[in-house]
Amino acid sequence: MHTIKLNSHDKASRYRQLLPQLTALIEDETDLTANLANICAALKDSFDWLWVGFYRADNHTRQLILGPFQGPPACTRIAHGRGVCGQAWAAAQTLVVADVNAHPDHIACSSLAQSEIVVPVLDGHNNVALVLDVDADHTACFDQTDAQYLQQLAALISRHHFSSPTTTQGL
Repeated sequence: MHTIKLNSHDKASRYRQLLPQLTALIEDETDLTANLANICAALKDSFDWLWVGFYRADNHTRQLILGPFQGPPACTRIAHGRGVCGQAWAAAQTLVVADVNAHPDHIACSSLAQSEIVVPVLDGHNNVALVLDVDADHTACFDQTDAQYLQQLAALISRHHFSSPTTTQGL
């Protein structure tokens, strides 16, 4: 059993404390689903966010399919290019949305969500394999600090699960 311990209120410091702990949490586990589930739980426990979860990119159906998450029930499938998640997948870029109600084509999986960040996780061929989606119940929750550290987390997941064909079990 791993316990995540953070002793700072500063966002960047919290991330700097959290990332090594997440690395330790997943380093001995090869199952992708197990690691994503623990990452979601650790992020949700560490920050005051409404929803934290992953969607798997299915290139055959051109849909994102819901994976491990923490928070209220979510949309189970999102079309390529639709909503913030689908747009981040299509562009293979992190998207930070300060006010989801002002964002064109936002998909409201929860009426409580007010801001969102979506970070792609790349496979070994630089294709989007997953997206990390985080929602907050207030506007302007996410910024470049979140983008920077969540991109580092995405790179960690990519290295751990998509750099070797023997470590991609799960999901």
